[in-house]
Amino acid sequence: MEGYIIQDFLPIKKEELNSQGFEQLDFILISGDAYVDHPSFGMAIISRLLAAYGFRVGVIAQPDWKNVQEFKKLGKPLLGFLITAGNIDSMVNHYTVANKQRKTDAYSPGGKTGLRPDRATTVYALKAREAYPDVPIILGGIEASLRRLAHYDYWDDRLRPSILLEAQADLLIYGMGEKPVVEVAEALQSGLSIGDITYVRGTVYCSKQIGDPEDTKILPSFNEVKVSKKMFAKSFLTQHRNTEAPNAKILAEPYANTYVIQNPPADSLSTAEMDMIYRLPFARTYHPVYDKAGGIPAISEVKFSLVSSRGCFGACSFCALHFHQGRSVQSRSIDAIVEEANIITADPDFKGYIHDVGGPTANFRQKACHKQENKGTCLDKYCLFPKACPNLRVDHSEYLELLRRLRGLEGVKKVFIRSGIRHDYLLYDQENQFFEELCKHHISGQLKIAPEHVAPPVLEKMKKPDKKVYLDFKKKFKRLNQNLGKAQFLVPYFMSSHPGSDLNAAVELACFINRYEHLPQQVQDFYPTPGTLSTCMFYTELDPHTMQKIYVPKSPHEKAMQRALIQFKNPKNFRLVYEALQKTGRTDLIGYEKKCLLRPRRKTKVRLNKLKKKK
Repeated sequence: MEGYIIQDFLPIKKEELNSQGFEQLDFILISGDAYVDHPSFGMAIISRLLAAYGFRVGVIAQPDWKNVQEFKKLGKPLLGFLITAGNIDSMVNHYTVANKQRKTDAYSPGGKTGLRPDRATTVYALKAREAYPDVPIILGGIEASLRRLAHYDYWDDRLRPSILLEAQADLLIYGMGEKPVVEVAEALQSGLSIGDITYVRGTVYCSKQIGDPEDTKILPSFNEVKVSKKMFAKSFLTQHRNTEAPNAKILAEPYANTYVIQNPPADSLSTAEMDMIYRLPFARTYHPVYDKAGGIPAISEVKFSLVSSRGCFGACSFCALHFHQGRSVQSRSIDAIVEEANIITADPDFKGYIHDVGGPTANFRQKACHKQENKGTCLDKYCLFPKACPNLRVDHSEYLELLRRLRGLEGVKKVFIRSGIRHDYLLYDQENQFFEELCKHHISGQLKIAPEHVAPPVLEKMKKPDKKVYLDFKKKFKRLNQNLGKAQFLVPYFMSSHPGSDLNAAVELACFINRYEHLPQQVQDFYPTPGTLSTCMFYTELDPHTMQKIYVPKSPHEKAMQRALIQFKNPKNFRLVYEALQKTGRTDLIGYEKKCLLRPRRKTKVRLNKLKKKK
């Protein structure tokens, strides 16, 4: 288990600098999350990686953004500030899709809210600039990554410019960031000015001029996309096609007095590089300064979980992960994951259960096809939509070997898979071994999967497979569990109000649920977050691939009806479901037959009789 050496936390107070032999820090990392030194937290990976390369790094977590002295408490960094909102976009962290304030924050002490500002990356950057005007400011994390160019902001209901401009920062690192941050740090250490670091892959910077026109795609200007939704859709599609290192171009977005220039993505990490990163000496928990507040709730979800991969070739339209991590899967070695498992099983709090082994999609452990090894993913083709690509490699053997080795470790009672199974990919596997062992060993009564919808127009916009695939998977899951003598169930996730979903599509989904499913306990309304194809469709009401008009439910009342239809059995939803059925002319679904969604109430019976007389 060489490399897994638990180390003290990085300094968070000036008094701690001397104890670690530092007179001045090279970098100060400012984060909207509390300080958790665990590899599931981006701030921990970046700070530990820089420390491993010999840089002196300190952390200011959740500073009081109204007090500039908070940004001075570790002194002036020699090379720069690294600023992130944390593991989640600060607006998503604060608000529900209905724009209601959330009551808890899992990334803050005791789950308390209000410890970070809205648009935390921008606020922190401006305050850091006020504290030390001449220190380079480098943005990173998912909030900055997904807002790196002009983007639709759901909370303001308008387009906003690149966060690099709003935050008045010098450089932005997008994606997971390990390779770019080391390259940038070494360049600064060598004496280069931050303004001269314009060549690093995986970075965004501002410039008065573009480089080689042959290697650069000029996007529509910010002024153009502000006045034309069609131009925004065109711009986003270009960005969407340039997220893979082997085939991406430089993108330049014109503004009034400058260009925001996005270099191609950083090269994928090799297995050896990923192993090295996860072997860094993390403390694997939150800083003890949070003990009195009850700790950081988010650690409970990841403390006994293992990251096995990054990237996702599933490319669902509503998911931003492939815009952030890419569609090419990168995996850690089995040996390295088992080594880490030995560390967590030695933890005094470990009860014998590994909570998860996965990534964006748990059963993706390799690139989708051999072509992706050198050429990246296809620009306008999808690996799993509308059907599996003929070149798709469907193979669970390596993942199965990993799970078997983890199950065999001393002290391990059960290994769960909670990060999500792509059910269509699993169904395409001609070997039944993984499916059987999944049911036998890795489910605790329920398996969560995400068909998301059943209406073809909606599935097409989501880039999800036909409902028949889900039904076939459901049958096979039931058959395997019967053979094993297990009473286990599927928990399907469905989404309401996605672009392309009108009330008729919502009724179709409700009828499907009535026929095949129990009433879903959780329903996800589509949440238009930056960086997704679905958000582009929500804002423009266009499909960027075809530029054809699509229906987008936007009014709160219609969204409430679509959501209520999925949970039609809930008595609280009666009026909304009744109204939706009237509007769609589906009053035949109000009655006592098995197909009916609602049973009439007294007033409903009178109204239905009047409707029948009119007909």
